[in-house]
Amino acid sequence: MTRPDPAPHLAAAAAATARPGQPAALFDALDQAMGGAIGHILFTILVADRSAGFNQRCYTNMPEAYPVGGRKPIVDTPWFRRVLDEGQPYIGRTAEDIREVFFDHDLIRSLGCDSVLNLPVRWNGTSIGTINLLHRDGYYTEADIPTGQQFAALAVPAVLHVIRS
Repeated sequence: MTRPDPAPHLAAAAAATARPGQPAALFDALDQAMGGAIGHILFTILVADRSAGFNQRCYTNMPEAYPVGGRKPIVDTPWFRRVLDEGQPYIGRTAEDIREVFFDHDLIRSLGCDSVLNLPVRWNGTSIGTINLLHRDGYYTEADIPTGQQFAALAVPAVLHVIRS
């Protein structure tokens, strides 16, 4: 599947770092830009709090289903090791892939989402959070990862702001 040129979307997200009203201004811009460059139905950003043992949602485009402040437990799984420990993106291509990884798979599926692209937000060699894009079955491919990683790098100041608040 051919995606749009990501350059204008990356530029829009980068410009948002200078706007007042952070981190919401950057989170909103990432939602819009990543929707335009890669695509998503559900878009969330989670901050990893390893000491407390959970990931906490700091942004969502579907607050009724996935409210800000919602938590997911950090469990030592292959997904956790891949995304948060090793800093590698994860693609789940089908509803079965999502079922194997996420305890809330029924809610995800009810929103029309059967594939996922999880992108670690990395700072100083550590995953400090994730950007999570979900879409219809088979939507994401490895070709989406480089663009997604550029957006994840742009998310660093906003995620750090949440961590330090």
